[in-house]
Amino acid sequence: MPDTGPAVANTNVALRLAEAFARHGVTVTFGQSLPSAFHLAAPHVGIEQKVYRQENMGGTMADGYARISRKVGVVTAQNGPAATLLVPPLAEAMKASVPVIALVQEVTRDATDKNAFQDIDHIALFSAVSKFTRRIDRSDRLEDYVDMAFAAATSGRPGPAVLLLPADLLTEKAGPVSRRKANLGTFPLDRTTADPTRIAEAAALLAAAKAPLIIAGGGVHLSDAAQELAALQQAAHLPVATTFMGKGSVDENHPLSLGVVGNTMGLGARTRDLRPMVENADVVLLVGNRTNQNGTDSWQLYPRAATFIHIDPDGMEIGRNYEALRLMGDAKLTLAALHAEIVKLDLATRAAARPKVEAQIAKAVADWRKLIAGVTTRDGGPVRPERVVTEIDKRLPDDGIVCADASYSSNWITGYITAKRAGQRFLTPRGLAGLGWGVPLGIGAQVAAPDKRVVVLCGDGGFGHSWAELETLRRLQVPVTVVVLNNGILGFQKHAEDTKYGEHTIACDFAEVDHAAIATACGVKSIRVTKGEDVGPALDTAFASNEPYLIEVLTDPNGKPPLTFYHGQFPEPF
Repeated sequence: MPDTGPAVANTNVALRLAEAFARHGVTVTFGQSLPSAFHLAAPHVGIEQKVYRQENMGGTMADGYARISRKVGVVTAQNGPAATLLVPPLAEAMKASVPVIALVQEVTRDATDKNAFQDIDHIALFSAVSKFTRRIDRSDRLEDYVDMAFAAATSGRPGPAVLLLPADLLTEKAGPVSRRKANLGTFPLDRTTADPTRIAEAAALLAAAKAPLIIAGGGVHLSDAAQELAALQQAAHLPVATTFMGKGSVDENHPLSLGVVGNTMGLGARTRDLRPMVENADVVLLVGNRTNQNGTDSWQLYPRAATFIHIDPDGMEIGRNYEALRLMGDAKLTLAALHAEIVKLDLATRAAARPKVEAQIAKAVADWRKLIAGVTTRDGGPVRPERVVTEIDKRLPDDGIVCADASYSSNWITGYITAKRAGQRFLTPRGLAGLGWGVPLGIGAQVAAPDKRVVVLCGDGGFGHSWAELETLRRLQVPVTVVVLNNGILGFQKHAEDTKYGEHTIACDFAEVDHAAIATACGVKSIRVTKGEDVGPALDTAFASNEPYLIEVLTDPNGKPPLTFYHGQFPEPF
């Protein structure tokens, strides 16, 4: 080994690693026991460990923590099988642009490639699901690789990074304390503004458009650009729609806010009657929007004849599916620059058009509320899912955070819970959309924001993936309220198979499970609800407890979100 300078008595490399992470603002890690040397050293520099039950869930906790704290989420894992369980959450973070760093222990350096216990090629394993993967083989390179990992996670398009740590390296005697001072642990790390000439061109296009539209994606939240978007919306009289991940980037009570657009614009959707406003737009500004399949309704929703303007820090995303005027840069700075440029122009045409646009949105929303009034207030059972999310919406403060599993749960919260202010957060797994991630997203969010109301919505299918984390909820005493919609089926899978094939596989139906009893067995307060009129009081009890709480609601298996894919396939409940 190279000379690293004089060792410090009773100080090992694990402590230097913890010091490096503390320098980057890390105060919390989500980890099991390994790397044990790191976790034993970390409290000495003020880093607290939140222990998960399973690595898939721990990686997702780090994801939820990062989204809310605006700091890098850190997850740790043992080599071998534990490391393989980090692949799904890192893949989600990669697709959804969330900065997470994974610390993975490896076998000792003298045992590599000798069929050591649980040895595996971690570099190959993580290559497709991280921006940066390195093994730290030399203590004198530790600070270099730590800084590179944080820079990779937080710069450009954020994402995950992986550091591999041989067990024997961590117990080596350490060299001197680092003289580095940089903190690279918040994101975006480097804010850049798009080309001013192109910003001026974009401002002119929007000011002169007959039917302009902004469609905001999750990049608005990643950039913390909600206030800049709201200012542009108001000053330039521009209607704004959002994607699933962009929900909350504008106040949905604003008269120029459409709501979520994409593949859930069937009968029963807030934006169903606003589809023509999207399809007939002549200038479309995309902000932090990946133009992915669900957000574009399989690329059939966005108008092909429109002129597109695209703001994104990743130049490869701009024009991926829709040729666009390239505004490569940070959303916060670029939206501010676009606002400053557009208010210099004559906005009389936009101002004159505003009342008609507001009236069109208001009528669509009013008609929607009238349509769903019966199903969102229906008493008795089995309970309609629309009733459940409406009761949550009534009680959720404007700084409340809602997390959901993939599948129907994400659809219910994005379609039926109102974003009450610009910047409110709705966390859904939309990168790879894995089941079981609602509960760990909620735990991570609550750790990041202990004083905020956090509610998790999940189906019984997805909740089956995360039962073990009920013990984590109890042990950490994070006051997350978990609402389980128990319809006894894998709803999305069953209904999609029925739509495609006219029948469904046997995998879609479950045996009866008492989820409230499972929660009680884990020491988490719980209640089972069988009637619509009892949902609200159950939520009141859970919220007042200020403790972890599970509400299981026996819901109608015929309840399904308004996916356009289902149009004309099933009886409607309205």
